[in-house]
Amino acid sequence: MHQITYKNIHNRFKLNGIHISREEMFYVAYCFIKEGKPFEQHIGTFLLDWFDEKSYIELSTSGTTGTPKIIRIEKQAMLDSALATGDFFGLEPGDTMLHCLPTNFVAGKMMWVRSFILGLDMKFVEPNSNPLDKIDEDFDFCAMVPLQAKNSLKKLKQKRIKKLIIGGVRIHKPLEDALVKLPIEVYETYGMTETITHIAAKKVGAVAFTTLPSVTVSVDDRNCLVVKAKKINKNAIVTNDVVKLISDTQFIWEGRYDNIINSGGIKLMPEHIEEKLSTLIPRRYFVFGKADADLGERAVLYVEGAPMVIEDAVFNVLNKFEIPKEIVFIPKFQETATGKIRRKDSISSL
Repeated sequence: MHQITYKNIHNRFKLNGIHISREEMFYVAYCFIKEGKPFEQHIGTFLLDWFDEKSYIELSTSGTTGTPKIIRIEKQAMLDSALATGDFFGLEPGDTMLHCLPTNFVAGKMMWVRSFILGLDMKFVEPNSNPLDKIDEDFDFCAMVPLQAKNSLKKLKQKRIKKLIIGGVRIHKPLEDALVKLPIEVYETYGMTETITHIAAKKVGAVAFTTLPSVTVSVDDRNCLVVKAKKINKNAIVTNDVVKLISDTQFIWEGRYDNIINSGGIKLMPEHIEEKLSTLIPRRYFVFGKADADLGERAVLYVEGAPMVIEDAVFNVLNKFEIPKEIVFIPKFQETATGKIRRKDSISSL
């Protein structure tokens, strides 16, 4: 059997409906770098990186909970990740794909790799918050972040996308409720730069994530997820995500270990509190712990923007331990380059 390598391009691969060979990709890349818009220059740079002689790509981690760092990912591992995605979501050569993510981040890079390796017919558009705005054709597959999906609901109701995967940040309850009603397949994904985007997914509305082929999971003594995906990373990846383990291929995500608040001996998970409040506060917000002389830590609600009145009745959905002891308004939250809220930095900006 002929082994698939990262040096190959599937003979069914098309770019905007046109067959393009490996050799022609170099010309495309140079044109993007020389004459393209900034987002196209990122594409050109990635294409040259992918088809150079090195066996790896250098990626920057998101820096959600710390300083971003540069890591090396083997191209063969990225290929194996693309094959796993194809198997999990039933993608076939010739399927059409819309690419609307920035290629300077791993999720955007992987959309290109999937198209090369799986033989997809890919159309790409400039990444923005409403990628389907000017789209009047249908696609088999697309990946978005939650904000893009929220702004695309009208077009998604028209079945412009057959299978949509959403990642990058969590899908909150109001958006999830809207996505569940769509007449298409929508999945929430779980992953990080170190796992080369997603290693698990679930249909929106479902509780548990299921791992992709050749990926198994366990937990450490903190109940944090440990990922074993030898085709992607020869070492087990220990995360700071607290989960409820169902099996070695299924888990329920509960929150970040580094966000847990120990308030008077009661461990509070900010993400649980945030989820309960998700339809009740009309702005971005998060819950975080603050030092307290009596409790050790107390739960504080941080809300983005100018001070506003939040009625006590809003907190009736919480148990007595979860109710924030203080509300703090921050003019503008600090974010990572991919739009995730940097909690500690946002608090420090006050």
